[in-house]
Amino acid sequence: MKIKAYLKPQCGWSNGVRAVMSKHNLSFEDIDIINNRENYAEMVQKSGQPLSPCVEIDGVMLADVSGEEVENYLLSNDLVKPTDTSAEVPTNAGCSDDEHAKMATKTIRFF
Repeated sequence: MKIKAYLKPQCGWSNGVRAVMSKHNLSFEDIDIINNRENYAEMVQKSGQPLSPCVEIDGVMLADVSGEEVENYLLSNDLVKPTDTSAEVPTNAGCSDDEHAKMATKTIRFF
């Protein structure tokens, strides 16, 4: 299975996607959309929208998804099996107000 995840370096939603990948021992390409303009543009072009995270699994784009939604997709399409392993972080939670404040000072706006 080929997985490309368009993620922010630090984000509750992005960390939830990473946790699902770890939970199911899935290899994936973690693509930084904040510090690389070309990566962000590629995500927007492929997904048809500007919100993240976006996860491409074997050519199928899941746009603006949480880790929970990614896991549901993987399970419902028999790409992974259910496991009792817990995720390391919440898989369906955004950033705290403090995390948003930190990103506001570091985020580069491309468009």
